[in-house]
Amino acid sequence: MNNSMINSSVSMHALQQKLDILANNMANSNTNGFKKKEASFEDVLTNIKNQPQGFRQQGRLSPLGFNQGWGSRLVQTQINMSQGPIQSTGNITDLAIQGDGLFELAIPTTDANGNQAFQTAWTRNGALHLSPDNQGSMTLNTEDGHYLVNTNGAPVRIPKNYRPEIDQNGNIFAYSEINHSAPPINVGQIKLVRVVRPQLLQELGNNLYTLPADIGDIQNVLQNVNGNPMDGADRVEVMQGYLEQSNVNMADEMTDLVMVQRAFQLSSRAVTSSDTMMNLANNLRG
Repeated sequence: MNNSMINSSVSMHALQQKLDILANNMANSNTNGFKKKEASFEDVLTNIKNQPQGFRQQGRLSPLGFNQGWGSRLVQTQINMSQGPIQSTGNITDLAIQGDGLFELAIPTTDANGNQAFQTAWTRNGALHLSPDNQGSMTLNTEDGHYLVNTNGAPVRIPKNYRPEIDQNGNIFAYSEINHSAPPINVGQIKLVRVVRPQLLQELGNNLYTLPADIGDIQNVLQNVNGNPMDGADRVEVMQGYLEQSNVNMADEMTDLVMVQRAFQLSSRAVTSSDTMMNLANNLRG
C-alpha cells in the first residue's frame, strides 16, 4: 500500500467522524438548550522524505527533503458553550440560563441492592413541569422525570396550590393561588454551576452532561455559582418564562458540511487512483 492510499484512507476516517458531529448538531438545531460540538484535528505523523543530492543545485535556497504526511485524526470534540437565542414562552416553569451555567438534576436510579438512588447530571434545558410527589407537594421535573435540585442537594419542592416565582439568582418564592394576600414562602434556591472546562464534560444523552468517574476535584470543571458573587462574563443568571434555543447556526453547519463532503470526495478519489496505479503495476509484463 503506497503513501497516497494510506494518507487518504486515514483522512477519510477522520472526515467521517466530522460528518457525524455535523449531523448531530444539525439534528438538534431545535433542541432547547443544546450546545453544538466542535472537532479538533491533528496530523497523525509527518516525516521528511530525503531527496538525491542531484537536487542540490546552485541558487537553491530550500533544503533537500520534503514533508510527507500520513493523514489526520480527530483529537477531541469540545462543547461550544456560547449563548443561544432566548425565546419568551410565558410559562412559569420554563427557565433559561444566561452565561456559562448549568442546572443540576437528580436522575432516579436503583443501586446494586435494589434501593432507590440518584445520579447527578447537568443540563441547559430549562423546559420543566410541576409534578406531584408522595410528600403532598409538587416537584420541578424535566420531561423525562429528572428532578431539579436545590442548593441542599434535594429536589425542588413547591407546596400545592402555590405558584413559583424565581429571581435571577435562582431563589424560589411560592405565592398562594387561594389567598392572594398571603406573603410568599421562600422554598429554597436552584443549584447552579458554571462550566470552567467544557472539554471535560461527558454526554449522557437526552441533552444531559455528566463527569468522568476519575475527575478528582469537581471544582476544576464545574464551579458552584450559589453564594459566589460573579460579575461580567462569569455571571450566571436565571430567567423565568423563557427558554434558551440551540446555539447551532444552520448556515455555518451547512458550509462546513459542504467543505467536509468535498474533502471526503477528494480523499476517496485518491484511494481509487492509487488502487488503479497499483493494478497497472501488477499487470506489467517484462
